Amino acid sequence: MDFKQIQELIKIINKSNIGEISVEEPDFKITIKQKEESVQTIVAAAPTPQVYAPAPVAAPTVNGPAAPAPASPKQDNLLTIKSPMIGTFYRRSSPEKPAFAEVGDEVSPGKTVCIIEAMKLFNEIESEVSGKIVKVLVEDASPVEYDQPLFLVEPA
Repeated sequence: MDFKQIQELIKIINKSNIGEISVEEPDFKITIKQKEESVQTIVAAAPTPQVYAPAPVAAPTVNGPAAPAPASPKQDNLLTIKSPMIGTFYRRSSPEKPAFAEVGDEVSPGKTVCIIEAMKLFNEIESEVSGKIVKVLVEDASPVEYDQPLFLVEPA
């Protein structure tokens, strides 16, 4: 069961009069209980790292006769590492640890660049590209949406 299916299940429970539902698969178990106006979710699973390929960033459009900024040609070749899920974005594994990825750091496929916490599970997000991080687009401990850009990477 993937994250989108879990979200859909929660929405269905919220809209119905069902008080509790449990789903069990060989390596995954989820129980969703409805209390008054909130949904409590208990998840026990062996998390598997999810790897998603980033999509290239579209070139910025220029409206009117204004000339493009000097950085525009560089941005044409930048790649974006996007959020594969809804959750809370963390740049480091704990407050006293260094950030997984800083501006100027080289990344390669499989290198962890951040963590996204979703439903009390901490999911390591790995880079699918090689290159240098040129911009971090999200503040630490901020909520992120599915497919939201997290990092801009200049390909190696």
